[in-house]
Amino acid sequence: MTVIFDGVGEFLVCMKVTLLLVWLKVFLFLPGWPQLGHAQRLGPPEWHEASRLVLLQTAFWGQRHVVHIKVKKNFCPKLPSVHLRRQGCSPGRPTFVQDDCYYSGYVEGTQRMLQTNDIVYEIEPKRFSTAFEHLIYKLDNEETNFSYFQCGLTDEKIAGQLKIQESINSTLMQSDYTGWWTHHYFLEVAVVIDYSRYLHHDGNLSMVQKEAYLILNGVSDMFKPMDLELRFKGMEVWTKRSLITIENHLVTLKNFCKWKRRGLQNRLPHDIAHFFLKKKFGKAFGLAYDTQACIIRFSCSIETFHDEGIPFYSYIVAHDVGHNLGIHHDTKTCQCGAPRCVMFTKVEVSTKFSNCSYADYWNIGRRRSCLYNTPKPQTVIRVPRCGNSVVEPGEECDCGSLETCNTDPCCQLNCTMTAGVNCAFGLCCHNCMFSQSGTLCRQVANECDLPEWCNGTTNQCPDDVYVQNGASCTGGGYCYGRRCNQRDEHCRQIFGKEAKDADMNCYRAINTRGDRFGNCGITETSYIRCSMADSLCGRIQCENVKEIPVMSDHITLHWTKFENNTCWGTDYHLGIRIADIGAVNDGTKCGPENICIRRRCVSYSTVPRNCSPQLCSLRGVCNNRQHCHCNYGWGPPVCQEKGRGGSVDSGPAPERQTEERGNKRNLLPYLLIFLLFLIICLLLLLWLFTRPKKKDEKEQAVPPKSEKTTQNLPKN
Repeated sequence: MTVIFDGVGEFLVCMKVTLLLVWLKVFLFLPGWPQLGHAQRLGPPEWHEASRLVLLQTAFWGQRHVVHIKVKKNFCPKLPSVHLRRQGCSPGRPTFVQDDCYYSGYVEGTQRMLQTNDIVYEIEPKRFSTAFEHLIYKLDNEETNFSYFQCGLTDEKIAGQLKIQESINSTLMQSDYTGWWTHHYFLEVAVVIDYSRYLHHDGNLSMVQKEAYLILNGVSDMFKPMDLELRFKGMEVWTKRSLITIENHLVTLKNFCKWKRRGLQNRLPHDIAHFFLKKKFGKAFGLAYDTQACIIRFSCSIETFHDEGIPFYSYIVAHDVGHNLGIHHDTKTCQCGAPRCVMFTKVEVSTKFSNCSYADYWNIGRRRSCLYNTPKPQTVIRVPRCGNSVVEPGEECDCGSLETCNTDPCCQLNCTMTAGVNCAFGLCCHNCMFSQSGTLCRQVANECDLPEWCNGTTNQCPDDVYVQNGASCTGGGYCYGRRCNQRDEHCRQIFGKEAKDADMNCYRAINTRGDRFGNCGITETSYIRCSMADSLCGRIQCENVKEIPVMSDHITLHWTKFENNTCWGTDYHLGIRIADIGAVNDGTKCGPENICIRRRCVSYSTVPRNCSPQLCSLRGVCNNRQHCHCNYGWGPPVCQEKGRGGSVDSGPAPERQTEERGNKRNLLPYLLIFLLFLIICLLLLLWLFTRPKKKDEKEQAVPPKSEKTTQNLPKN
């Protein structure tokens, strides 16, 4: 069995440990759990892989099941783990936990848990098994004592919390977004592990961390149908003592919230924080503040675990996260296709939210402002290892899987280069050797971009540089951020080749409204209304639109008639993750000497420019590093001496300039010569056609001599 990842062949250990995939031999092992049928040994499953998705066909308890699984990316960020020592809180020592090995998929399952219809199974690897055997338990609510437990958040406590909320006049709890369709949201979760759970695992930090990963992985899958993605932001483990007073569940929750507000929020910024401990609170398994996600003062919850198992833990945490988001307990009219749902008052392990829960989430939960914040990609954790097709510290190269390495002449399986080669990758690497000096490695993308060439001594192309911000470009626009920003071109990109910039009245009428069709930016909860002075820097307004373009999902076109002006634009609203194509680009002209920067119309002189054409001797342009990029025939740094062109940043230019600008200038003399030659040819043709015509007329005016002589002959 093979699982497709970004780097083919990575996470080999992960595949062995977590899946009932690799020549699966499943044993039924039932200590304390009810069993259907007898223990049975299973043969290897049938499988099929396609586009990073693995289809597993296997059978247990007399049923055949098809399981679709896919690796879960970006679940764990570069996870900070802090442990309490005698000196206080400090960065944790390394733990041995596979923190990038979590999956999601269906049949309606999470890692370690598989649900078919109303039956839930727990899956775990058999310890010390050399054949990668797994154990399956059937979870039966009727034969467990889970129903003894119930949620600690009673109706009376919810009513009290709502009164507290009414007294907090926070704009974070408001949003003018009223879209009805699904959008993608993010919830960043921090976890604090109490000293009691640290002792429960005999001081094994790896086990403590692994348990937290598995719990949050299960919770993440439960919220996925709501298009809410949980991100595990970080974890703090108390390894010496508890840092708060732990009494009953209500006091413990208050103490934890007070503690996390004083320090954890700054050390580990998060949307909600959960406290895992081991203590009996009577029938209560946990407690959370209702509808308080994103509110630093109350965005917290506590859960108590003993030996119930990961599915139970995940269910409890999901229940309390639901309360954090404003999802209330289910009533008799709530349904989810199962006997009990996640937000049922009493504990019955479930992975489904009811119709009532969805209604609460859409009406209340999704209005939490922090859900709109997209986590930065660079916080995604990457575990260095040879074979993941990513060259990491300590590696000369990385050709990936066995199959790709067998066809790679430059790199070997152990991530070292083949003997006698110079390189194995890079824009300046050709046939395992460095490209020659002057070889073009990055072409010009547009008139505001600049080329780069290899230097012959490295496999890397020089950094991408471009024309300095503020330089003039075609159509009266300015170069900014590697592109020429011009309103007519912006309209053509959205509405087609006939479209053009709209009248000034459109900008003033639309962008001063402060809604999703006209604004000067978006905060976490609202739209910024443009002032009249900044209205040209809000959203692009176009006219002369001849056809309706096909747009991406979640983009709405807007058409307005205002004072005989037709105004076309697009919207952009909270919750969208795609690029905003309708915002006026930085660098767009908004007046005779003004330019748009960050949705404000500012003076052109405010654009920082430490380089000028005069500094380049009028023989080149300035790049974004404030260095001269010289025309062909002149050399850097200031284009005063003869040379091949380029800059100190571009690498050595070739003997013959390949730059597009140079080609255009070099073609001009040839074009003039051709035009001159064409004119001369036309004049010659004209002369040739007119000269023979005059001679013929002259000859026709004189009679032929032969005829005249014949008439004068005498008769015999």
